[in-house]
Amino acid sequence: MYTKEQVKDYILELVDPSCSKTLAETGGLKHLDIDEEKQIVTVIIGLEKVEDDYKKYMTRALAKVIKLDLGFSGIKSEFELLKKSTSILSREVKYIGIASGKGGVGKSTVTANLAYALKTIGKTVGIIDADIYGSSIPTILDMPISLPKGTKDEKIVPFNKDGIELISTEFFLTPDKPLMWRGPMLGKMLNHFFYDVVWNENIEYILVDLPPGTGDVAIDIQALIPECKMIIVTTPHPSASHVAVKAGFAAEQLKHELLGVVENMSYFSHKGEDVKIFGEGGGKIVAEKLGTKILSTIPIGQPKNSLSIFGPDEPIGLDYIGLANKIIKEY
Repeated sequence: MYTKEQVKDYILELVDPSCSKTLAETGGLKHLDIDEEKQIVTVIIGLEKVEDDYKKYMTRALAKVIKLDLGFSGIKSEFELLKKSTSILSREVKYIGIASGKGGVGKSTVTANLAYALKTIGKTVGIIDADIYGSSIPTILDMPISLPKGTKDEKIVPFNKDGIELISTEFFLTPDKPLMWRGPMLGKMLNHFFYDVVWNENIEYILVDLPPGTGDVAIDIQALIPECKMIIVTTPHPSASHVAVKAGFAAEQLKHELLGVVENMSYFSHKGEDVKIFGEGGGKIVAEKLGTKILSTIPIGQPKNSLSIFGPDEPIGLDYIGLANKIIKEY
C-alpha cells in the first residue's frame, strides 16, 4: 500500500483547472489524511477559482488517481479558495544563480561570501544550496547539521545564520553519507525548496548555488527559476575556463542573463608579490567567449576569524563587497 508521502506526490502532480498549474506549483494541497483501516483518502484542495466546473473536474481527477491508479477504496474531497501562494517563485525576489563548469573552483565559497557582502551593504539575502551531490554551504558557514523545523501547514522553516536564511539538502541527510538519489527524487526535493520554504517576507535576493556542469539537475533548476541572472565562477587555469564556457552557454540557452564572470583563486599575495599559482587568463577567456565581463578576481586567502567567510575589514572581504555593489547596480 502507498504511504502518505507517496499519495501526496501523486496528488501534487494534478493540475488546477482554474489556472493550468499543478497543485505543487500553487500549493493547492491543503490537507491530506488516510484512513488505513477503511482505505479512504481525505483531502482539502485549494483552487485559484472555486467554481462548480472546476470542482467537478478536480473531483474526477482525484478519483482517478486515488481509486483507479492507487487502489484506495474511496476519497473524500473538499475545496476552498486558494490564498495567496507562499512560494518564493510567486514573489518579486531577485535570483542570482552561481554556476561553474566543474567542481573545485570555489563556487560555493563565492556564493557564501557574496551573501555576506550583500547583507553588509544592507540587503536581505537567502541561499538555496542546490548543489545536490556536493552541498557544502552549511559547512562553509560552520553550521550544525539538523532537520529544519516545520510549520503547522507542513512548510519548511529555513535556517538563519547571521541574518542570512539558508536551505540545503545537507540538512536532510545522514552526515557523511553520499546522496544516491535519481532524478525524480532530486526534482521533488528541489521543488520543496522553492515552493514549501517559508522565506522572510522582506527577502530581496536569493542566491542559488547550482550544481557544477550542465547535467540534468543543473538544467532543471535553472529552468525552474524565473528571471534569474547568472554568475559564472572559474579559476585562472585553462582547464577550468574551458568547461566554464559551457556552463555559461547553457544558462544563455535557458534565457538567463549573464551578470559576468568571477575568477576565483586568481593569485596568492606573498611578501608584496602576487604569485599566480594556477596560471592566468582563465577568467578573461571565459568572459570573452561568453561576451560578458569579469566582475571580480578573488585571490587565495584565509579569513581571520572564520572558516571561510571574509570580514568587511579584510582585503578579500572588500573584494566581495565590491562585487556585491556591482551586482546591485545592475540588478
